[in-house]
Amino acid sequence: MSASRTALVAKARGLAREIAKFGAVGGLGLLVNLGVFNLLRHTTDLQVVRTSVIATVVAIAFNYVGFRYFAYRDRDKGRRTREMTLFLLFSAVGLVIENGVLYAATYGMGWDSPLQSNVFKFLGIGVATAFRFWSYRTWVFRALPAEPAPATGPAPESAGARVSAAAATAGRRASRPSADRKPDRKTDRGHQGRQKVRSSR
Repeated sequence: MSASRTALVAKARGLAREIAKFGAVGGLGLLVNLGVFNLLRHTTDLQVVRTSVIATVVAIAFNYVGFRYFAYRDRDKGRRTREMTLFLLFSAVGLVIENGVLYAATYGMGWDSPLQSNVFKFLGIGVATAFRFWSYRTWVFRALPAEPAPATGPAPESAGARVSAAAATAGRRASRPSADRKPDRKTDRGHQGRQKVRSSR
């Protein structure tokens, strides 16, 4: 498998894990959103869209905790003020998208029964979730820069290689001819002295 294909497969797997985590948090947020929406719808006299906006705000707060400490816990944590500002900004855009669908269905089409409100509330959440996924992963919870690869220098010489080199050096020294060795000066001088004594006799 080529390096480019391996990198592509790794990237696809990472994206799949990210989508799974985002979906887990988003699924729980969906239950919170619809639960608060229907609770307020049946216990208060607020209008449908206002009830939906309150439910969306509660779900946004829940989702931030889930995204920050589960789905994107390995992302950059160094700039929390910027992160929170962008999260609120993009969440507000998602809120408009989500409740805009419900508003159009309720006041534009006259579909305001409990079932119809839940259906269009669900559709609005789906459209807004696609926008939130793109904006959160791109701008809010930014990935940390990749760490540089460690420098690869020459491999250290092993102990066995050092022993082999020493043995080879010793073998070369032992195989040198005796003619290359320097004569012993003391032995040479003694031999010359004995010759002088014999000649004097």
